[in-house]
Amino acid sequence: MADEPIAGQPLSGQPVSSQPAGDKTAADASPVRVFLVVIDETAEMRVALRYAALRARHTAGRVALLHVIEQTDIQQWMALETLMREERRETAEQLMEQLAAQVVELQGALPVVHIREGNLRDELLALINEDPTISILILAAGTGPDGPGPLVGAIGKLIARLSVPVTIVPGTLTDAQIDALS
Repeated sequence: MADEPIAGQPLSGQPVSSQPAGDKTAADASPVRVFLVVIDETAEMRVALRYAALRARHTAGRVALLHVIEQTDIQQWMALETLMREERRETAEQLMEQLAAQVVELQGALPVVHIREGNLRDELLALINEDPTISILILAAGTGPDGPGPLVGAIGKLIARLSVPVTIVPGTLTDAQIDALS
């Protein structure tokens, strides 16, 4: 499914200007580092988001957010599936608006927002391959007894297919620790 802008955000295929205000020419400007954060409902995601926003602020970079709506398969109840899909989409948009506001507070710029439907791993790989502005994938490791989380756990299998470096932030970091690291 196509990405949709929130609050006037550029779509993934559109370049993000790296030209700061001032006298620099386009030849002097270096590409903007875009820190991609996968958005889900976990507590550790907020650690990754804070880290990415502060790294982007300190490196004149940008934050991109990806939320993937997992598809369900209720073909025999098409009307119910359509309603559920619309509700999931609305919930995702509300979550992304809230998180975009947090990024603005931390970094000072609106993030690029991507909302997709499908399999998380497939959509993550597709976005990274489609969007040449993405520089780094930021993930946070889970803190619970179930391990680091499904995406962090799958990184070993995905790493050969990724075209960007991955930073895994411990999910136990406090805001003060993140502030000091970024």
